[in-house]
Amino acid sequence: MQLEIRPDPAEVGRARRWARSRLAGSGIQADEPLAETLILLVSELVTNAVVHTGRPAVLRLSLPHMVTEEATVRLEVADHSGRAPVPRCAGDDATGGRGLALVDGLADRWGWSVEATGKRIWCELDRCAKSRDLTASCGGGTAAYGGGAAFEGLAYEAV
Repeated sequence: MQLEIRPDPAEVGRARRWARSRLAGSGIQADEPLAETLILLVSELVTNAVVHTGRPAVLRLSLPHMVTEEATVRLEVADHSGRAPVPRCAGDDATGGRGLALVDGLADRWGWSVEATGKRIWCELDRCAKSRDLTASCGGGTAAYGGGAAFEGLAYEAV
C-alpha cells in the first residue's frame, strides 16, 4: 500500500494519519510500541523527503498478512532526488539534523538505494515476542548505507 506525498510540510501529518489507519486493520494495536515507533519513523522519513528535496515522494508501508509475535513491518519513502543521504553532525543547539540518526537508533534495519528517478530510503521493524523498548530494538539497528556498509553514531541528512 502506498500514499503519494506532495512537497508540503503539512503532508507529514497526513502521512502519519494514513499509516495509523493502515495499522488499525493489520492486527497491530495503536498503543503497541511497534506502532508508536513506526509512526515516528514515518514522520522522520516523510519530513526528510519533503524538506530536503522539495519534490513529491511516495510512502510505502508493507504490513504482514498475518501478524505474529515475530512479524516484520517495512516502511519506504521514495523521492525524486538523486542525491544520496550524507552524514551530518547536529550540534547540541541544532533544531534539526537528527532524523536519520533516529531511524538508525529505532529501526532494526535501514538503508537506501538509487532508483531510476531518485532514491528510496527504507527501514524495517521486527515485532518481537517480548515487549519492544523504544531505546533498544530487537535486532540492534543496523544501517545499510548505500551498498551494505554499516555506520554507527552518525547523523544523516537525506537530501
